[in-house]
Amino acid sequence: MGVQKLYAGAKLRDLRGRLGLTQKDFAGKLGISLPYLNQMENNNRPVSTTVLLALAQEFGFDVTELGQGDAERLVADIREALTDPLFAEAPAVPDLRLVAANAPAFARAFLELHRAYRQTHERLASLDEALGRENTQLRPSPWEEVRDFFHYCDNYIDAVDRAAERYAHLRPGEPTLRDAGMTRLRDAGIEVALADTDALRHFDARANRLTLSARAPHETQTFQMLLQVALIQHGQLLDATLDLARFQSDAARDIAKIGLANYFAGAALMPYTAFLAAAQDVRHDLERLAQTFGASIEQVAHRLSTLQRPGAKGVPFFFVRVDQAGTITKRHSATRLQFARFGGACPLWNVHRAFETPGRFLRQLAETPDGVRYINLARDVSKPPGRFGAPVRRYAIALGCEVAHAPQLVYADGMDISRAATFEPIGISCRICERPDCHQRSVPPLERKLEITPDHRETLPYRVK
Repeated sequence: MGVQKLYAGAKLRDLRGRLGLTQKDFAGKLGISLPYLNQMENNNRPVSTTVLLALAQEFGFDVTELGQGDAERLVADIREALTDPLFAEAPAVPDLRLVAANAPAFARAFLELHRAYRQTHERLASLDEALGRENTQLRPSPWEEVRDFFHYCDNYIDAVDRAAERYAHLRPGEPTLRDAGMTRLRDAGIEVALADTDALRHFDARANRLTLSARAPHETQTFQMLLQVALIQHGQLLDATLDLARFQSDAARDIAKIGLANYFAGAALMPYTAFLAAAQDVRHDLERLAQTFGASIEQVAHRLSTLQRPGAKGVPFFFVRVDQAGTITKRHSATRLQFARFGGACPLWNVHRAFETPGRFLRQLAETPDGVRYINLARDVSKPPGRFGAPVRRYAIALGCEVAHAPQLVYADGMDISRAATFEPIGISCRICERPDCHQRSVPPLERKLEITPDHRETLPYRVK
C-alpha cells in the first residue's frame, strides 16, 4: 500500500498568516520557489518531505498538526448532513475531502446553514411559537454550539491545560492536590466545608464559602473543588479563551465557561505530562490510573481522549458516553472515527452491552464501513444516589483507538488482532452506514437505493442496492 499524500493547503496558509509572512518570504524560508508554495497552498501539490523538515527546523512547527484530523471531522459532518432527504444526491466522498481541505470555512458555513434548516423544519413540525415572533433569528442551540467548539478544538485547550498543570504542582506542606486546593482557597479567604446535601457543589460569593456534598465520592469532591478554583481564580483565562470562540449567544458562552472549568479540573487532577507518562507506563490501565490520580474511571477515560498537545501527543482515542436510551451525552474523537451529530450510536457497539454487566470492562474488536479497525473498551459508570430512595443515574462509556495502537493497551492482551473474522462490523449511525446486510438496521441508508420485493422477505423488508 502506498504512502498517503498530505494535502494541507489551508493549514499552510493559516501558519503563514500567523507568522505575518508574504508568500515570497515564506517560500524563501522554506527553500522552495514561489510557484511551488502557491501550488501547495491551493492543494494542487502535496506537502513534500523537504517542506515538512523546513517547517520543523525553521519555525519549530509540529508537523503532525498538518494531519487530516480537522478535514476528516468536516468530511464526516458534511457527509451526514448530505444524507438528509432534502438532498437528492450526495457528492462523492473525494469531492467532500476537496471542500474540507481547500475551503474549511465554506464547509462550516454549509453545516451552519443545514443546522438552521433542521431547526426551522423541527419548529414548523411542532408549531413552535417562536416562528410567530418578530425578529426571530435562527441560531444553533447553545449545547450544539459548545459541543462543536470542543469538537473542532480537538478537545484540547492548550492555555487552560497548561494553567491547570501549573496549579497541580504541589508546594511544600501540600501532601495531595485535594489538600492543596483547600489550603489555597482558605489562603484566599474562602471557607471550604462538607455538608449532607444533594448539591454536589455550592459557592456563596457573599459569604466566601464553598460547600461540597459529603455524600459524593472522594474523587467527585476533589473535581468539584478544582472546578470552582477555575471559576474563581482563573476566570480571566477562561474569559479570554471564550472571547476567541465568538459564541452567538450568552447562553452558549455560559455553558462553554462551565465546560472550560470542567476541563481545568480534569487537567489539574490529571496533569498532562505526569498523566501521559503514567498512562504509557501502565499501558493505559484505567483502574490503575484512577487509583494513582484519585479520579473516577470516566474522568480518566475522558482525559485520555484529550492528550493531543502539539509535540507530546498520546494515543489518539475516541471517547463517548451514552445513556440507557442510547443517546450520546458526551462525544469526542481524536481518531478517524467521528460520531453522528444527530441520533444515537450504532447498536452493535459494545457500549450498549455495558449496562448488562455493571462493574466489568467489555472489550471489542470492530471494523467500520471504511475498513478502519478499532479496539473498543466499554464500561458502565452508574452514578450512586448517595441516599436511599434517590434515583441512580446510569451511563456507559466507550474508549477506543485504531488497532495499530493495540500494543500500547493492556486491554489488547490475549486478543487476536491478526484475523479479520475477529472484528465485528459496526457503523456510525444507520442513516449514514452503507452496510447492506446489517441485522440491526433501523432505517435504510439514505445514500443507497432500495429494492422492495413483496413476495420475498429476508432479515430486512428491503434490499440495499
